[in-house]
Amino acid sequence: MASCMKLWLVASLLLWSSMSLAADAARPNILFIVADDQAEWAMSCSGHPEAKTPNLDRIAREGVRLTNCFTPTPVCSPSRVAILTSRYGTEVGILDWLNPNKEPERGLDPKTPAWPKLLAEAGYRTGLVGKWHLGLKDEFHPSVFGYQHFMGFRGGGNSPRNPDLEIDGKVAKVDGFIVDLLTDDALRFLQREPGRPFALSLHFREPHAPYAPAPESERLAFAELDPQVPNPNFPKLDLARVKKLTREYLASVAAVDRNVGRVLDELDRLKLADNTLVIFTSDHGYNIGHHGILHKGNAAWILTENPPGTINVPAAQRPNMFDTSLRVPALIRWPKSIPAGKIVRHTVTHLDWFPTLLEATGIALPAGATIRGRSVLDLLRGVGTFDRSDDLYTEFSVQHTMRADMRSYRTSEWKLKLDFLNADRDELYDLRNDLGETINLATSDRPEAKAAFANLSKLIRQQMTELGDPVGKSQGD
Repeated sequence: MASCMKLWLVASLLLWSSMSLAADAARPNILFIVADDQAEWAMSCSGHPEAKTPNLDRIAREGVRLTNCFTPTPVCSPSRVAILTSRYGTEVGILDWLNPNKEPERGLDPKTPAWPKLLAEAGYRTGLVGKWHLGLKDEFHPSVFGYQHFMGFRGGGNSPRNPDLEIDGKVAKVDGFIVDLLTDDALRFLQREPGRPFALSLHFREPHAPYAPAPESERLAFAELDPQVPNPNFPKLDLARVKKLTREYLASVAAVDRNVGRVLDELDRLKLADNTLVIFTSDHGYNIGHHGILHKGNAAWILTENPPGTINVPAAQRPNMFDTSLRVPALIRWPKSIPAGKIVRHTVTHLDWFPTLLEATGIALPAGATIRGRSVLDLLRGVGTFDRSDDLYTEFSVQHTMRADMRSYRTSEWKLKLDFLNADRDELYDLRNDLGETINLATSDRPEAKAAFANLSKLIRQQMTELGDPVGKSQGD
């Protein structure tokens, strides 16, 4: 009897083990790649004639490219809040990038639900390689939010060559280009514990400024390029500087692309590609000469002579919510589940990644947790009806180089940006006739413009009230 019981127990354990392995094999791996400051326009698959991005193009060709994916905030830390938690920065008190010189004690509240933690609790092997920028102190460490492995840097900036990196809990200078060093560690992560599902976030530093130096292969590829300029007739545009920075920027983008290719090749070698959900995106968009500016929502003019400044905005600065600052690249591949070669034009945001990953992995959102996004998995698969409107609400309170409290609402026809700190800097664009956002109609007497201003102003204030926006409270809304 005892021997029979022992045999039954062994058989049961073997059956449970095989069922567990089968369940693990059915769950997709997650590879979430986030570039830093990469614009949607800086890829050949999105139409740039001089970008060299064959591996990003490969993801688009073998999966889905979203042409209207946006960040809720066009600057680093709040955008990463949205990716990690599906919450707006105003909701967690992070309205601008976390400046280590001004606020070394601040970070994301560790109690905030985050998708890596939920995946880790469900048995996934989780890792973050690269940039964090959601708090320097140990209480805000990536491990607190579910990342079992971390190699990278906690702050917002680092050197493109010979960077300081945290490895096994200790920070040290490492020889080499950071874009390659991060990928080296990502490959090692992929090679560990075969058979167990993983969720790896690979957060590149590139193509964040300074773009140079880039690895020699990329530097040489663009050294002699006379690049196109998006709007060369913009008044007083510093053409020479725009071209120099564009060469360096495209080289940095190409270095990211080469390393994305290394990771894709490793997935192929390990026979993991078919059931790995790959997402490539960026924290926000970018400008190099677009609208006469450089950088993202906290941009600076790139002109030979700057317009006058104001009390909150110095002459060299240009706070903005242009589409070029908000739109991000979004390429998704999952051969087992998502058809290849699809282009999706619906509006999607960083808020949607959290619920999408939960649906893909079959993990439930904890009771009582608040998220602002919605799963777009069926949209990617091309099944069912995606009945959400293409309206987009965005926010940015600039707190460092200048001061602005910008809130924006975008429909398929109009886009309004209000600046609650500088009312004379409100902007309204007719997207039906001015998709490039070149003619500000905020003070126009045109009846349709006045109606759009009133309607979108109301929608902005409704969103601010719903989010408990401190700017809205200060304005009595």
